[in-house]
Amino acid sequence: MLLGTVRQQLKRLEQMDKDIADIEKRLTLWKKDQQAVTRLMAIPGVGLLTATAIIATVGDMKSFRSGREFAAFLGLVPRQSGTGGKVRLLGISKRGDSYLRKLLTHGARAVVNCQIKNLNPWMNKLLCRQPTMWSS
Repeated sequence: MLLGTVRQQLKRLEQMDKDIADIEKRLTLWKKDQQAVTRLMAIPGVGLLTATAIIATVGDMKSFRSGREFAAFLGLVPRQSGTGGKVRLLGISKRGDSYLRKLLTHGARAVVNCQIKNLNPWMNKLLCRQPTMWSS
């Protein structure tokens, strides 16, 4: 009985692998028509899944005034509010797309771990502040 159950689960996993490969092929074909996806994939740590997820979630990136505003939309940095030149930082919300936030975080970790041998000063300071999260 156990062997039959394990074989059945293995068949399901094989079918899922085929489905994933099919989806990746379709995304690769769709990417050829989308310049925004190609531009996003030029960023280190952003691959096919991340770029297509960003475009699917946001659509036109011109709706954001800056990269920081996009990061606040995702819940990665605090929102800003203020008048008269005084800027107040609000809290970090987790209202953004958690899947997209997760993809971007893992991409950033991959870039940092790949560049661990030739760190620039900014990454070195980051690793000093957050050694357990960013170190390999």
